[in-house]
Amino acid sequence: MTEIAKKPIKITETILRDAHQSLIATRMSTEQMLPIVEKLDEVGYHSLECWGGATFDASLRFLKEDPWDRLRKIRARAKKTKLQMLFRGQNILGYRPYGDDVVEYFVQKSIANGIDIIRIFDCLNDLRNLQTAVKAANKEGGHAQIALCYTLGDAYTLDYWTGIAKEIEEMGADSICIKDMAGLLLPYKATELVTALKETVKIPIQLHNHYTSGVASMTYLKAVEAGVDVIDCAISPFALGTSQPATEVMVETFKGTPYDTGFDQKLLAEIADYFRPIRDEALKSGLLNPLNMGVNIKTLLYQVPGGMLSNLTSQLREMNAEDKYYEVLEEMPKVRKDFGECPLVTPSSQIVGNTAVMNVVAGERYKMVSKEAKDLLSGKYGKTVKPFNPEVQKKVVGDGEIITCRPADLVDNELPQLESEMAQYKEQDEDVLTYALFPQVATDFFKYREAQETKMDAAVADQKNGAYPV
Repeated sequence: MTEIAKKPIKITETILRDAHQSLIATRMSTEQMLPIVEKLDEVGYHSLECWGGATFDASLRFLKEDPWDRLRKIRARAKKTKLQMLFRGQNILGYRPYGDDVVEYFVQKSIANGIDIIRIFDCLNDLRNLQTAVKAANKEGGHAQIALCYTLGDAYTLDYWTGIAKEIEEMGADSICIKDMAGLLLPYKATELVTALKETVKIPIQLHNHYTSGVASMTYLKAVEAGVDVIDCAISPFALGTSQPATEVMVETFKGTPYDTGFDQKLLAEIADYFRPIRDEALKSGLLNPLNMGVNIKTLLYQVPGGMLSNLTSQLREMNAEDKYYEVLEEMPKVRKDFGECPLVTPSSQIVGNTAVMNVVAGERYKMVSKEAKDLLSGKYGKTVKPFNPEVQKKVVGDGEIITCRPADLVDNELPQLESEMAQYKEQDEDVLTYALFPQVATDFFKYREAQETKMDAAVADQKNGAYPV
């Protein structure tokens, strides 16, 4: 038997971003993260995914935290390990295409504040929506990784994936990530896909899976054997369910093999011990829904990503329609087919999910549709692999304009206008980007920050004046 050359598998740890986004709706605070960052930094991870995705919005909206401040504080403690973020192409971390100047400035500031690797994706796999971010990351000396949103359907053949991978390499990306948001990639399909990609491109291949359908750990095993370079894992208290396979399990799996990580299980156990009480508290408070911790093989039919499932359960609870959960799940693939068989990942997952909810709750399909659904069917998010259902498109868009160009070509440079709109709140350069992404949420946060600073100033003044002892 031929001996396999040593090739330790690299691991990206998702506990500071996707793990808590998928299981507890992105509610882990900076204060909860910081005490353990030095230990995470000692493990030897390929990278720590700690920013981007929904963390930016959640920090501002629910935690009243400055996401830029979070990034700087994590960077100050993680001195050895690369920091990684998730970036929605032309949509940055928001839900619409932004002007090229905003995209470029956001990439510049992300790298300046401590990000090393930017994982850039587009919900439709429309590469036109990724070009600006890739060029900006290259210019700033960051690592530009393009994520292919993995999904199933007639259009998504091996030729499709290898063809798009070649285009990505030619575009100037430093690596490719197979982003399997819903746990759809089966073990032997992973062998085929990874083998084909490694034969097609020279840049590294990373695999990001969610455990939702129960196969992700086996998929990782086959992908690693097929030559994948990096896998995404979550420390065990926030692993499995709609999150990623457990870091410690994958480390132990490859121990004593050519893929041995060399990680210290005692150190990983200390890190797990730190996060377990945070998980238990989330379970007690209802933030962690047990529904999101099980295995749902029907995911292979519904194709709903982990983060979407946790948000869906919250949305239906708020509408007093939790009994419609499975009905909505069954409606999702039908809406997805009408919407050009698009992959389901932010923001397309929210658009398809919300549309499915409206269809079920209203009792009539496409009677009520969101502005975002109308925009998607108008081509304002980009080009889908398959055409939209013409009847649905007509019902939703009516006589509205259908566009075929790169959506950002219709968006002028925005920074000067944004700067003037929020000038009164600006305390740091990054504030204009916060405002660009979420104008109302940012304004509310800026007002809150100002009030906190006023309180702090008053407390300091009282202390100086001897109002109370130091």
